[in-house]
Amino acid sequence: MSLKTGKHAAGRAAVSEIPPVMNAAAIDRFGGPEVLTLRQLPVPSVEEGEVLIALDTAGVGVWDAEMRAGWYPGGEPRFPLILGTDGSGRIAAMGSRVRRFQIGEAIYAYSFLNPKGGFYAEYVAVAADHVAPIPNGLTLREAGAIATTGLTALQGIDDALHVTRDEVVVIVGASGGVGTLAVQFARLREARVMGIASGDEGVTLVRGLGAGAAVDGRHGDVVQALDQFAPDGVDAVLALAGGEVLDRAVEAVKDGGRVAYPNGVEPPPKKRHGIRVVPYDAVPGEREFAQLAAAIEAAELKVQIAAAFPLGEASHAHQRLAQGHVLGKIVLEIG
Repeated sequence: MSLKTGKHAAGRAAVSEIPPVMNAAAIDRFGGPEVLTLRQLPVPSVEEGEVLIALDTAGVGVWDAEMRAGWYPGGEPRFPLILGTDGSGRIAAMGSRVRRFQIGEAIYAYSFLNPKGGFYAEYVAVAADHVAPIPNGLTLREAGAIATTGLTALQGIDDALHVTRDEVVVIVGASGGVGTLAVQFARLREARVMGIASGDEGVTLVRGLGAGAAVDGRHGDVVQALDQFAPDGVDAVLALAGGEVLDRAVEAVKDGGRVAYPNGVEPPPKKRHGIRVVPYDAVPGEREFAQLAAAIEAAELKVQIAAAFPLGEASHAHQRLAQGHVLGKIVLEIG
């Protein structure tokens, strides 16, 4: 059955519900936030292993702004380029091989450099294994904020650092989109957590999420705070921001300890004799989303939304991102 969404659409949907074109925030060239504008573009076609999502919420990340400005790791982009790596919504159509979902089911998804365009749009076509049902306890809006950050946080704590009970873990960038989740996942593993946050509000937020201690990375005495919280040294550091503050945290790691960071953190942590430094990327997949859902439900996760903008104000969302001091995650409201 044709979905009327492209010349190789191959799936199942209520045809009348899917328009031929959609609103999308896209760029025609690299540049500042002003190059991100709303226009009408074709609704993407659906291949046999894909789903079409009618989006409700899209996450806005620093990586989106970096792509907008000219960093594009996928070779030469095809303009117009729709930004966005994650979001939530409902299944609008499914390819012929997809059996895990139902039309209308609430889901969230993460797809970096998605081949058919990003999530700053009314519709996105995504490989089915990059999509998962929304975990219990989360709203559509909350789920739309955390597919990228949730996988990044949990895989940093569990897979890169292998955090265990009573270990001392320092999270650098603890008040950001990934950090606020990583604090909660580290506490779920019963670690002793110290967060290095942004500003007094960030310190208060991180403590409220369960950190045993928190310090303002810009204006606080980070070395003193580390000495007080971990006089015998730190077991693990999750580095979500680079620079001098990260260097101080790495210096506090005891011999045999480890440091992990998502690829893209600049500058990356300095290597030091006696510790292990692990770069990693968030990996989506059916198993990975199942692990994330279990952790979200067990932690009774709190999702911090820093700001929300309509799809047509995506450029304003990027301007807000550029101002820094973002506590949690910025999102676009689409549905």
